[in-house]
Amino acid sequence: MEIDYKKVKVIGFDADDTLWVNETYFRNTEKAFADLLSRYETPNKIDQELFKMEMNNLELYGYGVKGFVLSMIEMALELSNKTVSNEIIEEILNLGKQMINEPVELLEGVQEVLEKLSKKYTLIVATKGDLLDQERKLKKSGLLKYFHHIEVLSDKKEENYSNLLGHLDIEPSEFLMVGNSLKSDILPLLNLNANAIHVPFHTTWAHEEVTKEDQKNATFKTVQKVTDILELLD
Repeated sequence: MEIDYKKVKVIGFDADDTLWVNETYFRNTEKAFADLLSRYETPNKIDQELFKMEMNNLELYGYGVKGFVLSMIEMALELSNKTVSNEIIEEILNLGKQMINEPVELLEGVQEVLEKLSKKYTLIVATKGDLLDQERKLKKSGLLKYFHHIEVLSDKKEENYSNLLGHLDIEPSEFLMVGNSLKSDILPLLNLNANAIHVPFHTTWAHEEVTKEDQKNATFKTVQKVTDILELLD
């Protein structure tokens, strides 16, 4: 089924793993964390328990590196029965600082796409995570000049997007979201009768995975690379 994008006026882009690399750094840090705590448990078990801890803390800490670091510290205390050394706690804090200071690695074709689309559409960033960290990454990216508006959401559910569309003063049919997460960037928009294009990233956080049943009757385009959306919007 062909999708008509002629009514679209505003295009929203997710940030992490849509504009630049992000999840890779979390996966690398999870491995380093498991190595630090290898005396207490197996890497697979540590990975599973850390994910559970993150989910338990999500409502309290929200998304982003800082909440992730707090969950790692809490996990270290739990796995070690509160005997973990100050040196390991310091190492965990350093892992978090290293993540925050990672260079912003743009995904292939992102700048070309934004350059072309910004001449025809109003572009915004609609992302979730830690406000300070996302602002820092946007500044480092060199992409700020393409965006009319930056929205860092506490979450990406229908209510969040509905409020965003109200703030932008546009109809759902006039909005198109581009992102890598079906759960956060695609399905909530479709439920609002807005448009969405899925650009998968090679690594997906378990929290963002959806089932085939979740996708049932959802009408959206999936492209293999971000530059492919130029053909859809031509």
